[in-house]
Amino acid sequence: METATQKTRTASKRTLTGVVVSLKMAKTVVVAVTRLKMHPKYKKQYKVTKKFKAHNESGQFVLGDRVTIVESKPISKDKHWIVKI
Repeated sequence: METATQKTRTASKRTLTGVVVSLKMAKTVVVAVTRLKMHPKYKKQYKVTKKFKAHNESGQFVLGDRVTIVESKPISKDKHWIVKI
């Protein structure tokens, strides 16, 4: 029998860019990500905003900062993102 070779998968982690909208939690920031979406029938573009909780170990950000967040393994119930410095 031959030994099974393991394939290493290097999946690129998703990155999103947004604006810090809340700093009220310890080591956590809330980032609002806005993207344009097109209506399927009328073909009009409209803005959709979604908020993500991201881990912020350093605490160096202030409200309104534009940050990049990277997907990671679950850190808590709601946190699955890390702020990229």
